[in-house]
Amino acid sequence: MLDKMLLEELQQYIDRNLMYVVCEKSMGPIEDYVLESISPLEIESFIAEKRKPTLQKVLFGFIDKKGCKDSEIYKKAGIDRRLFSKIRSNPEYRPGKNTVTALAMALELNKKETDKLLGSAGYSLSDSETSDLVIQFCIERKIYEIDQVNYALDYFSQKPLSGVL
Repeated sequence: MLDKMLLEELQQYIDRNLMYVVCEKSMGPIEDYVLESISPLEIESFIAEKRKPTLQKVLFGFIDKKGCKDSEIYKKAGIDRRLFSKIRSNPEYRPGKNTVTALAMALELNKKETDKLLGSAGYSLSDSETSDLVIQFCIERKIYEIDQVNYALDYFSQKPLSGVL
């Protein structure tokens, strides 16, 4: 359990870093149009040039780099073996953001590494979301135990990463 002083620091961190997003109403409907001047070959070339490694490659690269066993990671992350097996066997499979975040915590990744792992699944940590700020706080403080992280999330009425409190 996180002590009261750490929870107060966490509250101050969120108050300091939470950015509020203001949305403006659309000025009107956007007209549909087709770009006939782009060839499928150009698009394929662009995709090949810009594509980054998949979640599967990034995740298992971190697991190998840390010298961990798969079972250690999915147990520490609090995720099911079958779900982990889906990630391992299907390069196109994309689990939810909380699952990927739980894996980052289990691997004890720093902020940059966590961003890389989340980015490979199409996610990111936002300064506009309380839950993401709690995660960032835990990473900065090297609080990686999933129960501790879930406790901090619960304290701010946020959804836990995995498992139950």
